[in-house]
Amino acid sequence: MTRRRQHQPRARAQRGASRVGDRFTVEVGPVAHGGHCVARAEGRVVFVRHALPGERVDVVVTEGSEGDRFWRADAVAVLDPSPDRVAAPCPYAGPDACGGCDFQHVAMPAQRALKATVVQEQLSRLAGLEVDVTVEAVPGDVDGLHWRTRQRYVELPDGRRGMRKHRSHDVVVVEECLIEGPAQPSHVVHGRSFSVAEGGFWQVHPGAPAVLVDTVLSFLEPRPGESVLDLYAGVGLFAAFLADAVGPEARVVAVEGNRAACRHAQRNLGGFAEVAPGAVDQVLTSAYDEPFDLVVLDPPREGARRAVVEQVVARTPRAVAYVACDPAALARDVAIFAEHGYGLRALRAFDLFPMTHHVECVALLTKRAR
Repeated sequence: MTRRRQHQPRARAQRGASRVGDRFTVEVGPVAHGGHCVARAEGRVVFVRHALPGERVDVVVTEGSEGDRFWRADAVAVLDPSPDRVAAPCPYAGPDACGGCDFQHVAMPAQRALKATVVQEQLSRLAGLEVDVTVEAVPGDVDGLHWRTRQRYVELPDGRRGMRKHRSHDVVVVEECLIEGPAQPSHVVHGRSFSVAEGGFWQVHPGAPAVLVDTVLSFLEPRPGESVLDLYAGVGLFAAFLADAVGPEARVVAVEGNRAACRHAQRNLGGFAEVAPGAVDQVLTSAYDEPFDLVVLDPPREGARRAVVEQVVARTPRAVAYVACDPAALARDVAIFAEHGYGLRALRAFDLFPMTHHVECVALLTKRAR
């Protein structure tokens, strides 16, 4: 599991007079990828936060000008509420407040249904697949709260702490973050301890590592003697359990770009797997070009992309488990796999980030029969 890269929003050049601050009444349409819903005002698409499909709301434009194809807006008054709307448990959730959560105003079952809709829509639009998706709850949170085992705050000069607003550097003072949970003193999965660098990547939902390992193993069904390629391997979570399954005589290679994570992977794997430091696309260009039976992909948010996918299929694995934190990147890469004869055989989705729009998926890809 490698570190997820954080991206700052890219500033858009203003095209004409600003519409920021303008207020409209809109009918809210479907959910879209990114934690907002789609509406229309003055003939333009408006991406609305803090709303739900089917609602009628007043919105205030937060980004956009006359010449833009779309605007961004916050719902500031709900005229016809959805039955799935609830009072946000956090006092800092809502328009012009903390930007950390997207769905505090949505009942938990409806949050998962919205995420499932997004995964389905991305697979349909980008991969041409119609897939039934259920987003599963994972043990370790309390009604969607108190699950984030590692949290970052903005330290303020007066000693207080805060969180940034959505798509902004402005800071909201926060006394307590309700999704923050107890820090993990150790990293243990199914009785096995993992060494992780201070500040190094580890899944922040306490139930995530075990459910992801179990899903990868059940999808791949590793057999004794099979060779394994674990890409974006982090500290070796998947490689460790796969090495146990295929046995000491089998070849297991873990490729990871973060040098500190590689050092910890070497400790965690104890010589039962080879750790290859370096960017995945570069390592695969120059090494490990023999066939591998099984491949695990756990890329950062932007996905594996074409270069890595094509290097994977060149090793002719019988099965690939793809762990994805972004459904759009997953769908794009599934389409690339399909170009090379690998089809989506199974998919599970997990609510590892309650109250936010993020969702984790595990996909199984196998070679299609001729």
